[in-house]
Amino acid sequence: MLRVMTMQAEPDGPAAIETMLAALRRAADRDLVPLVRRIDEEGLYPEAALRAFGAAGAYAAHLPAGGPRGAAHLGGAIQAVAEAGEHCLTAAYCMTCQAALAFVIACSHNAELRDGLGPRVAAGTVLGGVGLANPIKTYLGLERIALDGARAAGGYRVSGTLPFVSNLGPDHVFAAVFARPEGRSAMAVMRCGAEGLRLGEPGRFLALGGARTRAVEFRDVFVPDEDLLADPLEGFYKRVRAAVLLLQTGMAIGLVRGSLRLMCDVARVLAPANRALDVQPREVSDRLDALEDEVDRLAATPFETDPAYWRRVLEARLAASELALCAAQNALLHCGTAGLLAGAGAQRRLREACFLAVATPAIKHLKRMLAELQH
Repeated sequence: MLRVMTMQAEPDGPAAIETMLAALRRAADRDLVPLVRRIDEEGLYPEAALRAFGAAGAYAAHLPAGGPRGAAHLGGAIQAVAEAGEHCLTAAYCMTCQAALAFVIACSHNAELRDGLGPRVAAGTVLGGVGLANPIKTYLGLERIALDGARAAGGYRVSGTLPFVSNLGPDHVFAAVFARPEGRSAMAVMRCGAEGLRLGEPGRFLALGGARTRAVEFRDVFVPDEDLLADPLEGFYKRVRAAVLLLQTGMAIGLVRGSLRLMCDVARVLAPANRALDVQPREVSDRLDALEDEVDRLAATPFETDPAYWRRVLEARLAASELALCAAQNALLHCGTAGLLAGAGAQRRLREACFLAVATPAIKHLKRMLAELQH
């Protein structure tokens, strides 16, 4: 599993991470586990758990030390996401959104945002996410930047629509990218309560319905210069992109752990039949160990600029999604018909794994990105 001993460079790093994880487990048992079925079936937003995880330090464990150019190690945050993901992927996904937002703010050269909003996001007192699906697809040549910004006194006027942004609410914030008339793009913090910004409903999802995924419409929204994270975007995006993808692997790690637990729970009773299945818990466990080892190595240097490092990040993110699908599908096969009952963990984990497979960057996006690196 992810090695806590290497999670931070500071002498007290391992102890601090262990303390954070222990507090997170207590909060999960109190504020998350009793609500997992309601989160899945009713779309309940796990706000109390998310705030408690922030109070435990889950969204601060990975932030650069000593400013935006300092060293960072993502292991603690990935492990925190995985802990929640063992129980509920909705909560783990919202944590990933929150941790990514905290990271991009901490990496910005905008000291006002770093010192003002940044600590509140890292503590979970202000919740939010990142609207990066559109720019990721734009860099793949599949879309154009969906938001347009026109220069105004003291900032920009932004218009357009983002179809899917998660972990949102009336008082939440999120990072998003808009195109400038000069032909370049910028990233800024968007505030859900801003005049002209409207949160819509993109539709009811069959998995992660409690993640508060919203369509966001911008109608001439004023974004002040004080809220700019990066302008121009490209260099900043390349600096933070590995961290965003690596944080997502925590969701898969947690889901695979939970799927393995389901397999083991039925092993004694259903062993005579389950022994005939092609995929056994040992194989899934071995693949998980290999994934966690690789993620741990990559998490230690998220600002690495070597193209070979970026390829390994993409491969790890792809392996995480594929292993989640394998583990969840085989958990259902091992559980049998009982795994399809309403409220059963096996069918929920399979639906969650399907979300991981199609959420940006989806498996198809990752394969395309890897193929383009060969040219």
